[in-house]
Amino acid sequence: MLSNTMKAMLNIVLFGPPGAGKGTQSQKLIERYRLLYISTGDMLREEIKAQTELGKQAQATIERGELVSDDLIGRIIEAKIAREPEVAGILFDGFPRKVSQAHMLEALLEKLNSRLHCMLSLEVPQDVLLQRLLERGKVSGRADDTEEVILNRFKEYEAKTAPVAEYYRQKGMYTAIKGTGTVEEIFERLTAEIDKAAAK
Repeated sequence: MLSNTMKAMLNIVLFGPPGAGKGTQSQKLIERYRLLYISTGDMLREEIKAQTELGKQAQATIERGELVSDDLIGRIIEAKIAREPEVAGILFDGFPRKVSQAHMLEALLEKLNSRLHCMLSLEVPQDVLLQRLLERGKVSGRADDTEEVILNRFKEYEAKTAPVAEYYRQKGMYTAIKGTGTVEEIFERLTAEIDKAAAK
C-alpha cells in the first residue's frame, strides 16, 4: 500500500538513447537529491532474483517470450516505492517508454499526492553514441554492443520513445539536455534544469 503522505517529492524522468550516459548521471543525481532510483529493467531482475510473487509472475511472462505488461511493471514500481517511504523523490531512468506508461506514471504519482516535475532527455549525436557503445563492447564483451545491434537499438528507441517525448513536450515538461562534454558539465546542465523545475 502506498503512503499518501509523501507530498514534497521531487520526481524526474531521465531519458536518452543507449550510450547517452543515463547510468552515470543517474548515480550522481540520486546522491545529490536523495532520490529513489527506478530502472524497470533492474527492478524486474531484482524481483525475479528474490523470487517475490511479482518476480515469479514476471519470470513466467519472460520465459514465454512475452513482454511484461504495463500493469505488472506498475505493481513492481509501487512495491519498490512502498519499501522506501523516506525518499525525497524518485528518478525514473528510461521509464515511461510508452504513452500508456506515461498515463500510468501520472496515476501512480497522484496516489502519492505528488507529480512529475520534469522530463530531461540527454541528446547526443548518433555517431558519438555509436563510438561510445562500440568502445564499451570491447571492454565489456556485451553481445548487444555490436554495430548492427546498436543501430537497431537506436531505431527502436526513436520509434518507441518519440511519442512519449511529444507527450511531455505538450505538457511543457520536456527539456533537451546537451549530453556531450565532461561528466561534470552534463551534470551541471541537468541540475540547473532540475532546480528550476523544483522551484516552480
